[in-house]
Amino acid sequence: MLGATGKTGRRVVAALGKTDVTVRAASRSSAVRFDWDDRSTWRPALAGTTGVYLIAPHDPADAAPFVELAEQQGVRRVVLLSGRNLDRLPIDVFTNMHAAEAAVRASTLDWTVLRANNFTQNFSDDVWAQEVRAGRLPLPVDDTPEPFIDVRDVADVAVKALTEDHAGRTYELSGPIGVTFADGLKKIAARTGRPVELVRLTPEEYHAELLSHGVPEPAAAELNGMFDAMRKGLLATPTDDVSGLLGRAPIDFDTYVADTWR
Repeated sequence: MLGATGKTGRRVVAALGKTDVTVRAASRSSAVRFDWDDRSTWRPALAGTTGVYLIAPHDPADAAPFVELAEQQGVRRVVLLSGRNLDRLPIDVFTNMHAAEAAVRASTLDWTVLRANNFTQNFSDDVWAQEVRAGRLPLPVDDTPEPFIDVRDVADVAVKALTEDHAGRTYELSGPIGVTFADGLKKIAARTGRPVELVRLTPEEYHAELLSHGVPEPAAAELNGMFDAMRKGLLATPTDDVSGLLGRAPIDFDTYVADTWR
């Protein structure tokens, strides 16, 4: 279980804890240490495991060697968290996810790919959390809706993929309905009683703002590419994969706001 302290990872660990599966939680800060930047940690983290929940490494060059090592170590199943409609995005957007998908698909492992929309928890756990709490979220968005997915649903789907046979399947995971960024912030503001302004940037303004905050040029370009895809509507249509897998409707944005914001 990689990324065990992350946004999805810690919830996958918790959900697996309710099953009879033995979980090995691995991350840079866990008792079982795993660090993408330290390849000496890979083999001990994989030793004796049969299934892996995998989040794409930041460096695309790490994907294939890790998957090959997993095969050598006797891992049989891998569930990869990837990006929604990745095959419709340019290869230079989320290059790490493209590399990770290519690696698992070329392997002999029983692989399942979970392609998720932006998480609702991006507003509160990290990513946009600091800006939202400060009352000003600057992004290069328009009024194209995004069917944000709750990470609790991602975790529940991941557990099914890890404990059941979903080999060779790719699932597109979304929330039940599209929500614009403006409406999402209005819902959070109404819940908290604190105003949050959406500042609509041009792609050029957003790129410059990212660089001013120390984001490397390649990462800034990738993020701008993601928002370009969002404005084009490539991520806007909800899917029914979550309900088909879990037998219930996905958690909606209003429920997330009620559960999270005070």
